Amino acid sequence: MNPMIDEPLERLRAAARRTRELALKRAGTGLGHEDADDDVGTIGTDGALGFDPFPLLEALHRHGVRAAVIGQVAGIMHGSTELTGDLDLLWDGEPVHAPALAAAFMSVDARLSDETGAPMATHPDALLRPKVQFTAPGASGDCCTPALPWGNLRVREILDRAVTAYGPGALEVHYVSREDLIRMRRAIGRPKDLRRAAELDSLAPDLRMIRRTPDSRQFRR
Repeated sequence: MNPMIDEPLERLRAAARRTRELALKRAGTGLGHEDADDDVGTIGTDGALGFDPFPLLEALHRHGVRAAVIGQVAGIMHGSTELTGDLDLLWDGEPVHAPALAAAFMSVDARLSDETGAPMATHPDALLRPKVQFTAPGASGDCCTPALPWGNLRVREILDRAVTAYGPGALEVHYVSREDLIRMRRAIGRPKDLRRAAELDSLAPDLRMIRRTPDSRQFRR
């Protein structure tokens, strides 16, 4: 029997590895993360092929980017068992922070596009949109700011409450809290979001993460 995986980044590594293994067993679909089914999610798209969010997460850390993981990657870090094929990010959208984000994307050869799929230069100004789509080796997804319509959610406060997981080599990965991720899921309201919110709501808080001082720190910007 496999030992229980109880660290957020270890859970994510195991899930990404499982995603790659499953994707190898099927043919490509021709679908990108933006084409994901509202029930199945991006595990059914070509984003699952070779899915590995760590090169980009490491680049974000290396460039000092103030961004938090949202979506199902954050869900996995909190203990969700559903797999995903994309990586979604939330940052504050402040122009002063855009150059570091652009540098991180460029360092992993990421390509940017707007919400219609039109290509954009990987330039700080392009990232000031409420949302841009990115495609990088290993991971694709949405990079969002609080300017995106979020309904009644106080997204800047959600970003301020993000927590930090620590990995080998002093890696730091910021991700939204379990409670805030549940709120975000319910606000979006797609079948997969409601299902995943219910799963997260059923999980007890990760007590081991809370006990370990570094892993329980909030993301201070």
